Amino acid sequence: MTARIVVLASGNGSNFQELIDASEAGTLDASIVGLVCNRGDAFALERAAVKGVPATVLAPEAAELRPSYDARLADVVGAMSPDLIVLAGWMRLLSMPFLGRFPQRVINLHPALPGQFPGTHAIERALDAASRGEIDHTGVMVHFVPDEGVDDGQAIATATVPIEPGDTIDTLSERVHAAERALLLRALRETISDVPWRAEPTSS
Repeated sequence: MTARIVVLASGNGSNFQELIDASEAGTLDASIVGLVCNRGDAFALERAAVKGVPATVLAPEAAELRPSYDARLADVVGAMSPDLIVLAGWMRLLSMPFLGRFPQRVINLHPALPGQFPGTHAIERALDAASRGEIDHTGVMVHFVPDEGVDDGQAIATATVPIEPGDTIDTLSERVHAAERALLLRALRETISDVPWRAEPTSS
């Protein structure tokens, strides 16, 4: 059964585009049924418009607390009946009013290996560590998001990216992002094939 995927993105949407392309090419047994952005200027919205993917902008209201926002987000996403929710450059931490609605359905892509450089600026922090001689490689992971921990959910797939002498943030970022695109597709294929995904109603 073809999996229904909803993507959450905050920016450029390059990985969102990768999922659309793979779905259209038949190399991913999934349909990208919706995009939600928390910013109205996210370029991912333009990508969705070109491909005819339904898109919603859900920006936080002034002084809105995270649980309130996440409950609204859960309602929007739940209405799309997703089998999987992919965080592709989603620059907000999610809390249990959202995650509790979709257990074992939320998947995140992070530009570091498990246990290394959680949170933002992971590539920059890896490069700094390499400059101090502490590491000679970084990597990427795709993992489930079960709770409010930061990039510490069960890993679905990982890939190592070497840090070369003379690397800059641009050269390392290019290799990390290439590894991200390949790993995300591989992880989703494995997840979709391993589990009989079927959208079910979610309670408020």
